[in-house]
Amino acid sequence: MKRKNTEVKELRKPSLTLKWAFASSFFIFIVITAFAIITYKTAVNLMMEREQEDAEQSTYEAVSHLADANKQLDKETSYKNLIELPNINEEVVNEHSQGDTSFVSELGQTHLSLYVYDLQENLVFRTGEKELALRSEKPKEPIITTNENSPGYLMIHPVFSKETREKIGYVQGFYDLSSFYEIRNRLLITLIILEVLSLLISGILGYLLSSHFLKPLKTLRNTMESIQKDPQTSIHTPEPKSKDELADLSDIFNSMLDRMRSYTEQQEQFVEDVSHELRTPVAVIEGHLNMLQRWGKEDPEILEESIEASLQEISRMKTLVQEMLDLSRAEQVDIYYKNETTRAREVVYQVFNNFKMLYPEFTFTIDDALRQEETVQIYRDHLEQILIIILDNAIKYSTQRKEIHLSIASNQQELELAVQDFGEGISQENLDKVFRRFYRVDKARARDKGGNGLGLSIVQKLLDSYKGTIVAESSLGQGTIFRISIPLVQKEEIDK
Repeated sequence: MKRKNTEVKELRKPSLTLKWAFASSFFIFIVITAFAIITYKTAVNLMMEREQEDAEQSTYEAVSHLADANKQLDKETSYKNLIELPNINEEVVNEHSQGDTSFVSELGQTHLSLYVYDLQENLVFRTGEKELALRSEKPKEPIITTNENSPGYLMIHPVFSKETREKIGYVQGFYDLSSFYEIRNRLLITLIILEVLSLLISGILGYLLSSHFLKPLKTLRNTMESIQKDPQTSIHTPEPKSKDELADLSDIFNSMLDRMRSYTEQQEQFVEDVSHELRTPVAVIEGHLNMLQRWGKEDPEILEESIEASLQEISRMKTLVQEMLDLSRAEQVDIYYKNETTRAREVVYQVFNNFKMLYPEFTFTIDDALRQEETVQIYRDHLEQILIIILDNAIKYSTQRKEIHLSIASNQQELELAVQDFGEGISQENLDKVFRRFYRVDKARARDKGGNGLGLSIVQKLLDSYKGTIVAESSLGQGTIFRISIPLVQKEEIDK
């Protein structure tokens, strides 16, 4: 069995803390990955669009300047129109000088290479260090290609003279993207590093947070293991400082644990009480049977006496066992009869009339102060049982004045019952002990009257289970009053 338990514990790995840490890290990893991909794609696309716009703008400006020539492009014409800008008169110098200066500075950038060709596709002018043959006579929008292992945008535009409207040459631009790709790669590496770091940090934080939040659960598990090792331990789960579901779980577990221990104690008490109380009648029966076996069966008088005594003890044993069962059930009311309700006046009058019929020699009176029928939070049979036990005790311990008085009243919260007899009474030192199990004020007289000392214990247990109370008031030689209170069912609960 121990080997099996060990195997089960091994199968449970990894722990809930690790699972929670892994789940949180995985979730954060997915979120950060999605954010990184979106950021990367957006940044790269924006940068690519910006680079393409710069490349197109520079090429279009070069074509525009070269179009000012009215003959086929050559080295001298290309240089004058791109570098010297001869066609700008003094009136418009101030207006265009800033833009032209900017264009000239763009021609000097290392990442932009501009190539000018005549109609025979001969290279007549270039700004780049490397030569590049004309790839096509047809116009080409920017496309990414390589020039001697350098990636970049390639653009081709025929040049038409603004005066003659005739083709005078070609312009081919190559916009180097090496720096862009380097920036892109650095951005990608940076995002990957940040993602790995975030994964590690989130994993550590997730483990620490899960350890903190699951600490009450670990404490609960350790408490269960301690109880499993030692069922008799009185350990409880410490109440967590947080007021969340785990705190509720600990409270529920402690409540269940107290209830289980209560049931175990009740069972042990039941066995102990029964074994103790049955010892005497069993010994009496055994003694009579041994006597009959030795010599008494030959004597009819002894035989009859032994049989009668044995039957009396057996009857008392039956009564004792039934009362013990009643007491055990009274301690489990919250399981079987939690939501039961009863009409109080109806039950009280039923028990009252039954006793009037069974004991005609007694005078029974009732004082009913209820304005209307009240509903109490108790199982009907249990209310009957409580009244029967109290009235039966009143009859048993009445002396010369055979009179029993019953009263019933209510306030806003409770039903109030009182049973008064005018019998022997109970001394003050014994008054607090009458609700104990098997306690008898006068054991010899109580046994003669058939009592086992369990009736009032059953009453108290039942009332405790239903959140009710019972108190006794008594004076020796004058009688006893038992006052009972039982919670009422409120009107809104009845309407539901």
